[in-house]
Amino acid sequence: MLGSTHGTLSTHSRPARVVACGEQPPHTVHGVADPADGGGQRADGTADVDVSGRPLHAPVPDLDRFFRPASVAVIGASDTEGRPNTGITRQLIAWSERVGARLHPVNPGRRSVFGLPCHAAVADLPEPVDLAVLLVGDPVPVIEQLADAKVKFAVAFASGFAETGEEGAAAQDRLAEAVRRSGLRLLGPNTNLNAFEKFREDLEGPAIALITQSGHQGRPVFTLQELGIRLSHWAPTGNEADLETADFLSYFASRPEVGAIAAYVEGLKDGRSFLLAADHAARQKVPVVAVKVGRTETGARTAASHTGKLTGADGVVDAAMRQFGVIRVDGLDELQDTAALLARAKPPAAEGVAVYSISGGTGAHFSDLATAAGLRLPTLTDAKQAELHQWIPEYLHVANPIDNGGHPVGDWRGRKIIDAILADPSVGVLICPITGPFPPMSDKLAQDLVDAAEETDKLVCVVWGSPVGTEDAYRSTLLGSSRVATFRTFANCITAVRAYLDHHRFTAGYRSPFDDAPRTLSPSARKAQALMRPGEQLSEHAAKQLLRAYGIRVPREQLVTSAAAAVRAASQVGYPVVMKASGPQLAHKTELGLVKVGLTSASQVRDAYRELADIARYEDVPLDGVLVCQMIERGVEMVVGVTHDSLFGPTVTVGLGGVLVEVLRDVAVGVPPFGEHQARAMLGELRGRALLDGVRGAPPSDVDALIEVVLRVQRMALELDGRLAELDINPLVLLPSGQGAVALDALAVCH
Repeated sequence: MLGSTHGTLSTHSRPARVVACGEQPPHTVHGVADPADGGGQRADGTADVDVSGRPLHAPVPDLDRFFRPASVAVIGASDTEGRPNTGITRQLIAWSERVGARLHPVNPGRRSVFGLPCHAAVADLPEPVDLAVLLVGDPVPVIEQLADAKVKFAVAFASGFAETGEEGAAAQDRLAEAVRRSGLRLLGPNTNLNAFEKFREDLEGPAIALITQSGHQGRPVFTLQELGIRLSHWAPTGNEADLETADFLSYFASRPEVGAIAAYVEGLKDGRSFLLAADHAARQKVPVVAVKVGRTETGARTAASHTGKLTGADGVVDAAMRQFGVIRVDGLDELQDTAALLARAKPPAAEGVAVYSISGGTGAHFSDLATAAGLRLPTLTDAKQAELHQWIPEYLHVANPIDNGGHPVGDWRGRKIIDAILADPSVGVLICPITGPFPPMSDKLAQDLVDAAEETDKLVCVVWGSPVGTEDAYRSTLLGSSRVATFRTFANCITAVRAYLDHHRFTAGYRSPFDDAPRTLSPSARKAQALMRPGEQLSEHAAKQLLRAYGIRVPREQLVTSAAAAVRAASQVGYPVVMKASGPQLAHKTELGLVKVGLTSASQVRDAYRELADIARYEDVPLDGVLVCQMIERGVEMVVGVTHDSLFGPTVTVGLGGVLVEVLRDVAVGVPPFGEHQARAMLGELRGRALLDGVRGAPPSDVDALIEVVLRVQRMALELDGRLAELDINPLVLLPSGQGAVALDALAVCH
C-alpha cells in the first residue's frame, strides 16, 4: 500500500476498553469519557471549558464494543421466510460469526430462531450484552429494558421519527430522552445494516472509515475494496437521536488503522460537536473528506426530510469545514478517489507537481486544469531539462509539462525519464495522464510507473482515460499496484491531489483554535454586559460604546440633545464634522436623510441639528440624541459583523463595506474560536482583497489593524454569546498602513 503515518494495525490491535453501563467515568460528556480532558483541567491548570461552559476538546467515545461486541441480542428476531426481520436476523447471525460474537435472539413468540435458543424477554438473556439490535416499531419501551440489563449499545432501525415532521420529531425526542436516562448509546433511529457489512480482511495498509447518513450513498466508497483499498468501519448514523457523526469522527480519528475518514453528511446534529471532532482529527493528522448536502435550498429541504437534520447555512458550513481542515467535495466519485489517495499516501516531500505524458496536447490540457485549480507546476531547471533531453528529442518541451513524444516509453528510456523526474527535489507529485490505451506503449508506460512508484516515497498518480476500463494495463498493472494512485478522470485526480497537498500543509502547521479560546470573562465583557438591553436594538451611540469596551476605535464624537450643545461639541471634536441622528430603532439613517456630512461651521451645525430633529419627528422615529462626529475623509470601507447560526452559534463576517456589502456581497465567514492565521485566511477569500494593498496610486491599508478588529469582535461574540444576537460594523474605515481602523457606524441587537 502507499505509505502512511498512521500504521497498518488491524481492528484487533487494541484491547477493548469497556465502561460498565451506569458507571460514569470522571468528566464525561453524554456518559462518554474524554481522555483528552485531563480530568476537567489542562496541565497548566486552566479549565477545559470556554467562557460559556462549553467543552474545548472532543469526547472520544469508546465504540470498540459496538464494532467488535462479545455478545449481541436481536430483539424481534425471526426466521419466518418472507418477513423483513428474517433477512436482517440472518445477516446479523453471519456478521456475529465473523466478528466472534455470541448472538442471542429475543422474541416471546419463538423458542428458537435459525437453530439458536430464543429468549422471551431482555431480562432472560443469559449474559451481559454489548450490543442490542432492535427490530421493533417503537424502541422506547425496549430501551428501558436494556437499561435494566446493563446493555452498552443499541441500534434502532425503525423509521417514522424526525424525518417525517413535527409528530415524528416529538417521538424522536422521547426516544432520545429514554436513551439519555438509560446510560446506553444508540445508533439511529432510521438507520440500516451497513455497520454489519462484510469487510474484506485480506487487504493491508491504512484503511478508510466511512460515515453516512444515507446508507446507499456510501456504496461507492465501500466498493473500493474491490479495487484493493481497505475499509475498516462503516457508521450509518441515520437520524442521530444519540450517537452522531461527530462521535464516529472522533472515534475513527483515534483508531491506528484508519488512514482517512470519508463522510456523507446530510445535516449536523450539533455544530459545536462537529467542530470539536474535526479539531480532534486535525490534531491526529487524520484527513476527513466529506460530501455535505445542502448547497441549494432544494438539497437542504430534501436532506431534512430524509434524516430530520438541520443542514445549516451552507456558507457557514463551508467556512467551518475549511477552518478545521475538513476537505469538502461535491460528488461521491470525488469522495471515494480523494479519500483513497489521502488514506494511503505519505506526506509530500515537496509541493511541486510534474505532469508527464506521451502527448503534448494531453500534457498542455492537464496542466491548464491543474494550474487553474491551484496546483504548482514548477519549471524544471536547465540542468534537469538537459538530463531529460538525453532520452527525449530536443524539439519536445520538457520544462513541465514533460512531453516524451511517445517512442521513448517503448524501450529502456521510459524508466530513465520517470526516475529522473522523481529525483528532482522540487517535485513531490508525478502525474501521468494516459488518455487512452495505445499498446504496447501504454502497457510499458503503466508498468514503468508502477515499478518506479515501488522505489520512491513520492506520490505517483495515473489518469487512465479509457472509457472501457477492461484493458490489462488498467485492470492488472495499475489497479494491482498499492503504490500508484489511479484515477479515471482529470478532474478527480486534480481534486484529490490538491486535497492531499492542502491537508498536509494544513496539519503541518495546525494549532487548535480551541487552545486559545477564552476561558474566563475579560474586563471588556463586564463593561459590555452593562450596556446590553435584552431584546432591543442599541442606538448607534450605545453600539459604539460596546465597541469601545473591546478596544475598537471609533471617531471622536459627542451625543447632544440641543443645537447649542451640537455647536459646542463640533468645536471640541474639530471641523469638519458629521452629524447623525441616534436612536434604538434607526438601522438605515442615510435613506431617511438623518446623516449630514462635511459640516464646516457653527451655522451649518446648528441648521443640521434642527433639520435632523424635524425629520425624526416627521418620521416618528424616537431619538436619544444627535451624534456630532469626527469626519474621516479617506480609507477603504470594510464591514465586520457577528450573526448567529442555528448550528454553529455566533459567527464572524468580514468583507467589503459601505454600499458594496449589499451590491457585491463580498464577505468571508469565520466560526469562533479562531486565531490570527484564520483571520488572515478569511481576508484571502475576498474577491476584492487587492483593494487593501492599494490600487490606482492609493496607499496600502492597515491590514494588521483590520485583523485586530476581527479578533476583538470574535472575542466579543464568544463572551457575549447568548446576549449579543447581531453586530454590524459598517463602515469600518481602514486607514493607510500603520494608522489603524475606525468604526464609523455600528448596529447591535441584543437577545
